[in-house]
Amino acid sequence: MTKRYSSTRGFARTSKLLNTQIREAGEKRGFAVAKLLTHWAEVVGQDIASVAQPIKIGYGRGGMGGTLTLLTTGAQAPMLEMQKDVIRTRVNACYGYNAIARVHITQTAPTGFAEGQAQFLHAPRKSKPAETPEIRARASELAEDVGSPELRAALERLARNVYTKTSTKT
Repeated sequence: MTKRYSSTRGFARTSKLLNTQIREAGEKRGFAVAKLLTHWAEVVGQDIASVAQPIKIGYGRGGMGGTLTLLTTGAQAPMLEMQKDVIRTRVNACYGYNAIARVHITQTAPTGFAEGQAQFLHAPRKSKPAETPEIRARASELAEDVGSPELRAALERLARNVYTKTSTKT
């Protein structure tokens, strides 16, 4: 009989080490399924996830039929109020059974309160500034002595990026 050796050689995956801590932190807020927090946009859809965040899940004495509490701004609350059934159905699909009986919406101002300052949307990407003919000429001049065409093209791209960034800062 041959000995079997572990492929990790004494090391453990980070996910395995943190699984218990993540589960306990989620359970303190009522989230028995961490997927609801980590994949919120996939569970309820991007349109709802962009205006609401799950805060907690509270269970009654019986343990079944919990209440999901969502945080949103005051302007979005009426729209979410109309979509409560859709949210409840999608969240229950994530759990695999009817874990959520009610959805409670908490409104807050977009600024002023600590919880309300969190932005629900990702910051928009900044548009890349346009290259000028002067920048292209300077970049081409800088890389003209390089013999390899691939390396010359890479150096020109790098120089254009550097010159473009420095020209927008001044």
